[in-house]
Amino acid sequence: MAEGQSILVIGPRWVGDMVMAQCLFSALKQTRPDAAIDVLAPAWASPLVERMPQVRARIDAPFLRRKLQLGARWRLGRSLRGRYAEAYVMQGSWKSALVPFFAGIPRRVGHLREMRYGLINAVVPLPQSLKRRTAEAFFSLAGGGTFSPPRLDVDPANQATLLKRFGLARGGFVAMMPGAEFGPAKRWPAERYAALARRHMEQGLGVAVFGSANDRPVADEIAALAPGIIDTTGKTGLADAIDLIAAAKLAVSNDSGLMHVAAAVGTPVVAVYGSTSPENTPPLTARRELVWLGLDCSPCHQKTCPLGHMNCLNILEEPRVAAAADALLAAGS
Repeated sequence: MAEGQSILVIGPRWVGDMVMAQCLFSALKQTRPDAAIDVLAPAWASPLVERMPQVRARIDAPFLRRKLQLGARWRLGRSLRGRYAEAYVMQGSWKSALVPFFAGIPRRVGHLREMRYGLINAVVPLPQSLKRRTAEAFFSLAGGGTFSPPRLDVDPANQATLLKRFGLARGGFVAMMPGAEFGPAKRWPAERYAALARRHMEQGLGVAVFGSANDRPVADEIAALAPGIIDTTGKTGLADAIDLIAAAKLAVSNDSGLMHVAAAVGTPVVAVYGSTSPENTPPLTARRELVWLGLDCSPCHQKTCPLGHMNCLNILEEPRVAAAADALLAAGS
């Protein structure tokens, strides 16, 4: 179709949010089946966007977090003039709406958020009940269609290569994601992950730990307490993690981006929540178990515990998470 009929989406800046963004992409393809969807997103998002068949292309967003970079946004917007009929702004910040405005895109859709009158000229109401329900809020921007959970494509050839490289068997291991870029108030303690890892290995399953290089310290803690795990942290890219997690029999994860990846590739997920709520950002799959203590002080949505004790995770014992894992394993056997 002609470029003037294409859609530009200003994508989110977190892994989990980018996975959930597919809910919008799917709805747009339902309501506008002939539209070509391009996503403005940082370079790290390429492996995710490439696994979403609804998206034609990614356009690089080279902007730094918490920086206005007005000149760079103006130049990028001007370079896109005449190419798009609609834009959907998924981020809530004022500056995230500048590129479509500078591009002169006729219809610019988004939630109002930071008083973006004029920058957003097709404001979609955001009820209080949806403000933290990210996937549903994203979907609401489409204005129609049927809600579809994210479903990422998997590369079988790359998956086979990676399984051989790490000595893993398809369907024979548990994927653990003990990190969370958001902050420590989302991280179940390493010693609890290690206890669960030992339990799974006693059951005859392998255990592989996933995460970025930033998660190496916690992976090292788990490895020291649970010898025999496979540590992939910092050794794989995001595309590799997608393919490997898709081969796991089960995933156990904090509320993190990789939790949403696991759900989107069809792997059963045990999701552990601390400072956030499973009512807002659950893994979007029917094959899931949500573990959350729901203390009076949670969810606080803070990166670090404001009370200093982090009881929402520290008093969550391994047997409770193990019971959730056993339920999913039994259902899949």
